[in-house]
Amino acid sequence: MEWTAEAETRLKEIPFFVRPAARKKIEKFAQELGVTQITVEVYEQAKQKFN
Repeated sequence: MEWTAEAETRLKEIPFFVRPAARKKIEKFAQELGVTQITVEVYEQAKQKFN
C-alpha cells in the first residue's frame, strides 16, 4: 500500500507504540474503499471512523 508523504507525516503524529496497528487499520479501511494510495483524505476518513 502506497502512502503519500503528507499521510505518512500524519501517521507519525500517532504514538509510536500504536502506529503499526493504526497503519494496518488504515490500510484495511482503504482496501475496503478500493483505494490503492493512502492520502491525507483517506487518513482523515479512517480516523473519523475509528475515533
